[in-house]
Amino acid sequence: MAKEIIVGIDLGTTNSVISYMQPDGKVKVIPNPEGTNTTPSVVGFKGSGEEIIGNAAKRQAITNPDTVSSAKRKMGTADKFHIGCLDKDYTPQEISAKVLAYMKDYAEKNIGSP
Repeated sequence: MAKEIIVGIDLGTTNSVISYMQPDGKVKVIPNPEGTNTTPSVVGFKGSGEEIIGNAAKRQAITNPDTVSSAKRKMGTADKFHIGCLDKDYTPQEISAKVLAYMKDYAEKNIGSP
């Protein structure tokens, strides 16, 4: 049986972090694909359906009105984010889920385990 890996995620309003417990009991932050320890909690959308998450989404936010940041702040409300290029509404939970899925994906690649 494979050894269990304990992972922790801090879903932040502005930035998020994912880490895991090493066999010696120390916690190690898993860097995102750009090598930074924090991932901006930002999701951008393009008309093609492409989703841009994290640092890349933050960089293009000023030129892309279909970019959502600080979605966590709206959790628990009926507010939705309208994405014009897709003519679709997303809840804060759906936006945050995209950030979490992105982090899960790069963490699995980093530690080599699902």
